[in-house]
Amino acid sequence: MKSNHHLFRKLSISLCLLIASTITYAESKTQEYKVSTVVENLTFPWSIAFLPNSDMLVTERGGSLRVIRNGQLLKQEVSGLPEIYVAGPAGLFDVVLDPNFAVNKKLYISYSGGTASNNFVEVISATLQGMSLQQTKVIFTGSSRNTPHHHGARMTFLPDGTLLITAGDGFNFRDQAQSLNSMLGKVLRINTDGTIPKDNPFVGQKNARPEIYTYGHRNPQAILVSKTKKVWLHEHGPKGGDELNLVKPGVNYGWPAITHGIDYSGAIISPFKAAEGMEQPVTFWVPSIAPAGMTEYQGDMFPQWQGDLFIAALAGKSVRRLSLEDDKVVEQETMLADRKQRIRDIRTGPDGYIYILTDSAQGELLKLSPNEYQ
Repeated sequence: MKSNHHLFRKLSISLCLLIASTITYAESKTQEYKVSTVVENLTFPWSIAFLPNSDMLVTERGGSLRVIRNGQLLKQEVSGLPEIYVAGPAGLFDVVLDPNFAVNKKLYISYSGGTASNNFVEVISATLQGMSLQQTKVIFTGSSRNTPHHHGARMTFLPDGTLLITAGDGFNFRDQAQSLNSMLGKVLRINTDGTIPKDNPFVGQKNARPEIYTYGHRNPQAILVSKTKKVWLHEHGPKGGDELNLVKPGVNYGWPAITHGIDYSGAIISPFKAAEGMEQPVTFWVPSIAPAGMTEYQGDMFPQWQGDLFIAALAGKSVRRLSLEDDKVVEQETMLADRKQRIRDIRTGPDGYIYILTDSAQGELLKLSPNEYQ
């Protein structure tokens, strides 16, 4: 009996070890994605758009519009861009396709125009004909500043076909984010021909710019419309206090009257984190991650991520996956941190894969695809 009990105990321990080793193996194979490099040798890429013919357009901040075709970066650049003010973070920014691009071939490009002493966010519409922009028209020019910082310049379309444009506070002009007489520190809404929608929240109000949709922003670096038609935006805080916001017309988001961050010098920008009549962020980051591009996942490759927000992080050198319930962040995952790369943009491709631009003089286009060992 004693011998049998000893044998049974040895078998039990062996079985436990076997189960444990199986669990450990399974856990080591549960990463839901793998990373591959699509193209290299991009120079500070900023934004990506997907064409119906499977080509990809990529903007480079220095003033180049590039084409990726069949996994190859074409040497020839798209011609026809306007003159662009390039200095530090200023340059060529976002590219978005017209909702009816398949028919009209129109797209919209944001960039910094002007000079060092007088520059501004500008947006053109154009038609893409082969490797050339044609019928180029300036449809928006923002408020003037004399600094290359905090342009914002991300764009998205509302379901009604109007265009939202983010405009940063110009860094040295943060108080103008609270002024309705300035387009700095705002989200702006225009028609695609450059006219002002009649139902904008401040149309007809004295001493208010009719383009303004929301105000009190610092440097909004991504904006999107979700599947449920909600507008998500994130923006850089100062030292700490990066924010994710739900955008609602006419709302004041507080900067610089309220903030969860402090000045880079350590000085207090505002003693207040909340105030009556000013919207609180859905979530915020302290310390800063410097959020850049953003996508809401609605593809087929990662069904477990449906409706999640994916945020590129520059200072955070990672991607943040945010799981939402009732417009609240209930889970946050840090991804790609082991690569130690500044991430500038992130988009869901029409093929269901997730595409990522790294912010570097040797920038890359990366692709997330499902891990075969899931």
